[in-house]
Parts: sequence; structure tokens; C-alpha cells
Amino acid sequence: MPEDNPVFLVDPYSTPVAVRIAGRASFQNVVPLKEFLKNSYASGKRDFVFDFSQCAGMDSTVLGVLAGCALELRRLEPKGSLVLSRLNDRNLELVKNLGLHRIATVDTGDDKVASGVGATTALNSKQLNELENARLCLEAHENLVAADSGNQEKFQDVIAYLKNRVEDEA
Repeated sequence: MPEDNPVFLVDPYSTPVAVRIAGRASFQNVVPLKEFLKNSYASGKRDFVFDFSQCAGMDSTVLGVLAGCALELRRLEPKGSLVLSRLNDRNLELVKNLGLHRIATVDTGDDKVASGVGATTALNSKQLNELENARLCLEAHENLVAADSGNQEKFQDVIAYLKNRVEDEA
């Protein structure tokens, strides 16, 4: 599987909804995942498990989309849950450094939480134009700050740049 062409595999009918990330996840390919999550909430899905066993790496935009998912699930009635499962050391470090372990459950390998085994349906890729991409990245980074105020300092320059970019085009 090429590293530049990651795949988000899902099982939308499982409980919890299973999502497997295969390859490298980044701002360039996270749109189908974000849309899938949004559609899932709208259809009443509240519980998700993400399997990172095949994830080669991820950037802060992907982590921001996950943070947005966790925050949204907390706002819904009934509340939902987000489980991050089978993280390698590097991905676990990223999750903890950005505070996602405080708003999602991190499965530490005790096998009590389901994995994304049934996730076999690939989400279709969608390309964004430059402005849409800037909006996606801005929202994701704002989600990271909402998830953990300590992220404000880490991402203040990125957020300021993206806000200017979005406002200039609007």
C-alpha cells in the first residue's frame, strides 16, 4: 500500500462503528473521514473505535478531526464515545502530547476494547480547493485547542496564518 495513498476503512454497521487507518493520514486525505463522521452522527451513531494498527503516521489536522469527533460526541444526547486503539508508540505520544487522551479512551492493549477488525469498506477520496483545505485545517487546529488549552501556544501561529488565509479569500 503506497504511503501517499492511505485508506480509511470503515464498518458503519458495527457497534461501535469501526474505523481503521491504513497508511499515512494527513490533511491531504482526511476529508472523507470527516464527512463519514459527520454523516454517522446525523444517522444516530454515537460510538466509534479507531484502529491504528496499520497507521504509518498522522499530522495535527487528522488529530484535530479526531478531537472534533470526541468533542461532538460529548455534546450529543445521548453522549457517545471515541476509542483510539492499537496505537504505536509514536502515535500514542502524539495523542498524549495534544491531550486527546483526556477526551477519548485510549486502548492500551488490554484487549477489553473492540478493534477495527470489521472495517473493510474504503472511504472515497475527495480533493479540496485551497480555501476549503485552509478551512478544514483551521477547524481541526481550533478543535485541538478546544480539547486542551495547552495546545493554544503550540498552534497559535498556524491558527493565525489559517485565519488570515480564510479571511483573505472570503
